[in-house]
Amino acid sequence: MTREPTPPQASSDPLERWNDALTALQLLQIDPHGFGGVCLRAPHGPVRERWLQALAGLGIGLIKVPGSVDSERLLGGIDLAHTLQTGQLHMQAGLLQQADQGLVCLPMAERLSPALLAPLVQALEQGQVPPNRHSAAPTLTRFGVVALDESLPDEPGMGAALAERLGVWLDLHALSPSDIHADWTDANNEGLHLRLSPGALARAREQLAQVQASDDQMQALCAAALGLGIGSLRVPSLALRLACAHAALNGRSALDAEDLGFAARCVLAPRATQWPTEPSAQEAEPAPQEDVTPPQEPPPKPPEPPENANEAPDDNAEKDKDPSPPQEPSAEDLQDMMVAAALASLPPHMLDALMTRQGAANHNTSGRSGQTRAGSQRGRPLPPRPGRPGGQARLHVLATLRAAAPKQRLRQAHSTGRVAIRAEDFHIQRYQQRASSCLILALDASGSAALQRLAEAKGAVELLLQQSYARRDSVCIVAFRGAQAQLLLPATRSLVRAKRAMTGLPGGGGTPLALALKMAHEQAAQLQRQGVTPILVVLSDGRANVTLQGLGGRAQAQTDAQSWGQQWRASGHRALWIDTSMHPDTQAQHLASTMGASYLPMPQVQSQRMAQAIERVRSPQA
Repeated sequence: MTREPTPPQASSDPLERWNDALTALQLLQIDPHGFGGVCLRAPHGPVRERWLQALAGLGIGLIKVPGSVDSERLLGGIDLAHTLQTGQLHMQAGLLQQADQGLVCLPMAERLSPALLAPLVQALEQGQVPPNRHSAAPTLTRFGVVALDESLPDEPGMGAALAERLGVWLDLHALSPSDIHADWTDANNEGLHLRLSPGALARAREQLAQVQASDDQMQALCAAALGLGIGSLRVPSLALRLACAHAALNGRSALDAEDLGFAARCVLAPRATQWPTEPSAQEAEPAPQEDVTPPQEPPPKPPEPPENANEAPDDNAEKDKDPSPPQEPSAEDLQDMMVAAALASLPPHMLDALMTRQGAANHNTSGRSGQTRAGSQRGRPLPPRPGRPGGQARLHVLATLRAAAPKQRLRQAHSTGRVAIRAEDFHIQRYQQRASSCLILALDASGSAALQRLAEAKGAVELLLQQSYARRDSVCIVAFRGAQAQLLLPATRSLVRAKRAMTGLPGGGGTPLALALKMAHEQAAQLQRQGVTPILVVLSDGRANVTLQGLGGRAQAQTDAQSWGQQWRASGHRALWIDTSMHPDTQAQHLASTMGASYLPMPQVQSQRMAQAIERVRSPQA
């Protein structure tokens, strides 16, 4: 029987979180590209604007890269306007080359396409801009990244490949303007109090090269990352680099607990995917001593008293003795300290997110807005590709001119026009659309599901219906009890119809779990044929006792449920299993693992908590 971990009692102080955000700006001056950069999750508002104003006042070269930039402008290529004006080929430096030894700012980083993220991540990883089709060699450049993630809690965030390479993760969603102190700006609101003087900056960079970390500290960083469920070795490496920069900022040549705590809050805690395991009761108890009587030895003779035994002891002599040197904290103590610092910076509701995020990340076919599909009429613009216009394919004029520009010198002898264009230069426009999603809720209304918990499940479903109605997504409800599974509500967007169907849902009888999974699989296949992405959420204790034929038999019922769970996993769709039993056991966990679903035990069902857990599965972080 598993036990749900205990969440922390209090979340981080807003003022401490804002101070960490300002400290990250100072560390960017010392080491702009050593720890990758900063991922800032914050909505539009005064809090983010104040942070960006401080960033602009640091004096570091800052290049903004919009999401609509093409590969030619990002990596460098032909200067189309100058080439067409002069009739000769002219090249221009890309944005990444212009950001050498500075910072690259990515507004709306969550909307960057994979075609744009791939060369950016490659340049950040290798320290050089990859060559384009007009250059044969890469260009050396080093830069840091400030990624502004503006996604809402129910939307997918920034790409995982880029986020993993950014050391500092800041989340300012919970901060209000009243939480920000204003003593860090000057009269012109330029943030000069955060800007280091040239002398202080030179001393800090010189100190950074001399900062040393002990073996215990490095071992504690790796152990703390592993305990929080972070499997990438890049993360503790970034945390170590950030801690060294923090020590150099404070003029220290060796790391201490303050530096490691800052790295734990800003690097390890936001990336946590699991709750640290607590030592078991057996490990906590000391080992019983064996009842073995040692051989009797003659008692030792008492030592003879010294000659001056009758004299009073000299107090000054004891004071003159050298005190024992303070013991350095061990790797276990450092690990406990960093884990405690990381957990203290997490809000209480983050526990459910840590427990469901790992299972949700195993599937990439489903999301809040469903699967993506390419088109040529509407949607989000994609990079153009060579092709012949006609029918629904439209000509991309700018890409066509860019392809024809390098060949004008060869075509001038055979053309009388200003620009000679051939069929091989044609490029067509492309767009990307996202299919809508449908949430399939499989509700256990059997006798093992208490009526009170079923009522809470109904409340959670109503909350989800309201959220789905706002996004124009649909909801499908499958209820199972007795000897059958019932399609209580076909896929619909009607909030009134869904509430009416949920009102008269009775409870009691057996648990035909296999029939429910079969019906959910059939509904998912039908939705997929219609271009809708299905997502399954099972609310059950997993104690199946009715077979596919509607007969009793716990062993055969579990076998049938396992079979349909494997079929759901083969479909590749996302799923979440919410265990509503009072004492969660391994049976429901095994079924969730067979389905490839995230597992969340919830003995005390709460509608708001359940709705938040389902929303995290609908919109996993990339």
